[in-house]
Amino acid sequence: MASPIQNVASCLITFCILLSYLAIPATGKNNNFDRKTLQIGKQKISHFRVYWHDITSGPSPTSVPIVKPFDKDSPTLFGAIQMMDNPLTEGPDVKSKLIGRAQGFYGSAAQEDLSYLVSMNFAFCEGKYNGSTIAIMGRNDIFTKVREMPVIGGSGLFRFARGYVEASTHSLNLKTGYAVVLYNVYVMHY
Repeated sequence: MASPIQNVASCLITFCILLSYLAIPATGKNNNFDRKTLQIGKQKISHFRVYWHDITSGPSPTSVPIVKPFDKDSPTLFGAIQMMDNPLTEGPDVKSKLIGRAQGFYGSAAQEDLSYLVSMNFAFCEGKYNGSTIAIMGRNDIFTKVREMPVIGGSGLFRFARGYVEASTHSLNLKTGYAVVLYNVYVMHY
């Protein structure tokens, strides 16, 4: 029998999968919309870089376990789920300028390798993207040099966003669980 926490995690994953279907464009004859009403201009592409800090230990962790692995001896921690509210900074030092927060979860989704299902929003709090978000959902094979995940939506300046991110590990401390990952974001938006 599943624990209440596992039931919540299962509901979160189901919700994210259903949410991803909303990113699929509708088909049919009545797909016209008024750009002025929707407050969108011409489509453009933006590229920027942020550093994602995953702090899993110490007095103020930014990523905490919500579901334990199915098998505590699993080398991939299959089934484990972490909830995160990670800082996004301008540089690799956690004390560099805060640009936003990565909020969401990641779960170990593979039995044979260390790959995660990632569902997170980059919520920006600085600069021209202040108040805007992008939604990222995909597979993160953490020991691959560069991992690509899709951008499935956004808000604010990123309305109707689509694109991808490339994640590459800048540093990883296996003892403390502190990881710094460089995210190159390529996003089309209006």
